This record gives sequence, structure tokens and C-alpha cells, in this order.
Amino acid sequence: MIKLNQLTKYFGKQKVVDEISAEFDKGKVTAIIGPNGAGKSTVLSMASRLLDRDGGTVHLDCKELAEWDNQQLAQRLAVLRQANNIAMRFTVREMVSFGRFPYSKGRLTEKDQSVIQQAIDYLDLTDIQHKYLDELSGGQRQLAFIAMVIAQDTDYVFLDEPLNNLDIKHSLQIMKNIQKLAHDMDKAVVVVIHDINFAACYSDKIIALKRGQLAASGSVDDVIQPDVLEAIYETPFNIIEVNGKRMCVYH
Repeated sequence: MIKLNQLTKYFGKQKVVDEISAEFDKGKVTAIIGPNGAGKSTVLSMASRLLDRDGGTVHLDCKELAEWDNQQLAQRLAVLRQANNIAMRFTVREMVSFGRFPYSKGRLTEKDQSVIQQAIDYLDLTDIQHKYLDELSGGQRQLAFIAMVIAQDTDYVFLDEPLNNLDIKHSLQIMKNIQKLAHDMDKAVVVVIHDINFAACYSDKIIALKRGQLAASGSVDDVIQPDVLEAIYETPFNIIEVNGKRMCVYH
């Protein structure tokens, strides 16, 4: 488990994250939602040690995050950031192989190659594994980055807005695989996401932020409620059920 306790962050004099506490459990998808500027990516960055905190603690399996050795942490926690601009030209397989760096330091073993191939097969990228990233669609590139995270083979996976600029088909494919990653491989997957309906359909737990504060936290049924969402987004909501899943209607 990763446990956040009263995380706080200032940018200058402005408090952008205000004493956020949360828990991320293995075997579950936790979605972090909220309006623009709510502090979602900032919380994820502090929880993964990519950004310094101004207050609060983060514990990974009861050990403070600051106490983890970099290599050991990279074998336990994988992060896919929002911006993934790669200047050099890599194939899909080469990109996925970077996920093994915490183990092999670039000298890939037979085991590494096996894990890389499993990640490629898992996301159905076999037919394009030798294509260059700049030859792919945005959705295919994003799948390649997620395959790299899978190849890193960590217990905890943080994904910051993985659906950015993707069409419905690729968004569905990615969310289904995120859910499989948690449920089938017993990983704690935390995803910052704007689309409330994808959060409602594919997550087990939702954390909602507003203006840097925790606005709601709990199961999908707890958070996907008209009064809860209206208070967070300041717009009217209707909630319907489709095949047992809650869906938000807003216009």
C-alpha cells in the first residue's frame, strides 16, 4: 500500500495542494478526478517523488518514500508522466525495453527479453513492435509507453492523464488494460483522468480534488452522485445506470 498523509505543496505563496490524505491499494484502480488546476498531477508527482513536498508524508509499504534507494524504488513504482516527448528515434520494442533499466542497466538478459515480449503481447503490439514511434498513431504510441511501464514490472503504477488526445477506441483499449493490470496482475494502479465516465466504469476507487483540497473519496457509488459531482464541478449532473455501471450525463 502507498499511503499519503496531509500532503501539502506551495507554488510561491499559493497553496496548490492542501493536506491531502489517501491510500492506494494493490489490486485496485484508483482514479483521481477534479477540475483543471485542482492539484491532481501535483499530488501524483509528490506521491512518486518527482516533486518535493512542502508538508506531509508518503509511505510505500510502511517505509517513507524519501528513504527508498532510487533503484529499489524504480523496481517498486513506475510512473508515466503527462508529457512523453522522445527526441531520439526508437522502435516500439526499444521503447518498451527501457522499462527493464532498473534491473539490467541496459544489458538485457534473456529474462528481460521475455518480460519485454510479454508486455508487448499483453497490449497486442506484436505486429508493430519493430516500427518507429514516429510512424504510429497517438493511441499506438501511448500503448507503447504503457507497455514500457508494464515491462518495469512494479507493484505500483502511476499514470498521469494517459488518455490525453486519444480517440474513443484507444481510450477504451487503454482503460480496459489498466483495469486488467490491477485486477489480473494485482498492481495498485493510480490514474489521473479528466473523463468522469471512464473513471466511473473502470476504477474501483475515486479521489476527487477541488482547489487543492480533498472534495470526495470512496467507491464509485460513493463519489458518482449528483450532489457530490455538482459541488466539485459546479455544473448540473444526471446519473444513469448502463449495464450496472454508473454514467454521468451533463450538458
